[in-house]
Amino acid sequence: MILPESTAAPLRGGPLLNWGVLAPGGIATDWVAAMHAHTDQRVVAVASRSAERAAEFAQKNGIERSYGSYEQLAADPAVDIIYIAAPNVFHRPLALLAIAAGKHVLIEKPLGIDAADAQVIVAAARAAGVFAMEAMWTRFLPQTTIIAQLLAAGDLGDLKIVTADFGANFGDPAGQPVFDPAMGGGSLRDIGIYPVWFSRFALGAPNSLAATGRMLASGVDGQAAMILGHASGAQSVLHTTMLADTPTEARINGTRARVEVRTPFYAPHGFAVVRDEERTEFTDGTGLRGREGLAFQTTAIAHHIAAGRTEAPEHPLDVSIEILETLDTLRAQVEAG
Repeated sequence: MILPESTAAPLRGGPLLNWGVLAPGGIATDWVAAMHAHTDQRVVAVASRSAERAAEFAQKNGIERSYGSYEQLAADPAVDIIYIAAPNVFHRPLALLAIAAGKHVLIEKPLGIDAADAQVIVAAARAAGVFAMEAMWTRFLPQTTIIAQLLAAGDLGDLKIVTADFGANFGDPAGQPVFDPAMGGGSLRDIGIYPVWFSRFALGAPNSLAATGRMLASGVDGQAAMILGHASGAQSVLHTTMLADTPTEARINGTRARVEVRTPFYAPHGFAVVRDEERTEFTDGTGLRGREGLAFQTTAIAHHIAAGRTEAPEHPLDVSIEILETLDTLRAQVEAG
């Protein structure tokens, strides 16, 4: 089988943006490192509620300016777009702050703490005419752009079953926002969004949802097993947990062929298309692995903004809202026991 070419935006060359970062933490550290190492995009400013923390992050990451308030960064005329890397509960207020300042925004997953939050952000961005996107970086990987073309061409036949799991042992809950309900924590919001997104990517929005799981003493969902039904009759069988490491594999199974995405399915690596006795492999030739793959979405966004777009056609805002609606229902089922 001859696979289509990747349509991922080139990592080098092309339009450039001056980025600002709100809330320097673990994901922001990896995101800045990936972008600076593998693209021509640059972060020019960072802000934290602690001026000292912002200054330390700037010094470690080669960033020109640091601010001790989010408002100062939002007012910086040199900043084109703001990446919001704060805990989930802060996505809405920080996104609205950036949008009100006329900045484009890239907001970490999930877009909001729930679908209602996301709808407010989307309405504000559309009214302001700025670019806005949820940071679903997996959608912009070379492997994903190829799988998207296989799906669009019907090369897998009629899709019947999609499977995906994401589990990681988060260890000691102390000090981790993911274990704190006041921070919008929980396995579904933090990592369960990846298998739910993968299901949506392959099969579209579900028309039936069933979930069971485990609530933790802190008041957040620790793990969940999910079955999603789709209008075509296909099903998605998904799992997430922050209590143990799992294979983090994904499969799309059709009547003509199946796609097996290598672990971890959410990061750059590769996949195989299996059809009868034939196995066709794709390996990401960029050499980027793990969170280095965060770089791909940044160059894609730069191209979209240069083209005058206010949303990414690969991952539109309405899809982010739909995914949060699904997560809201699944989480409610787990909470209800």
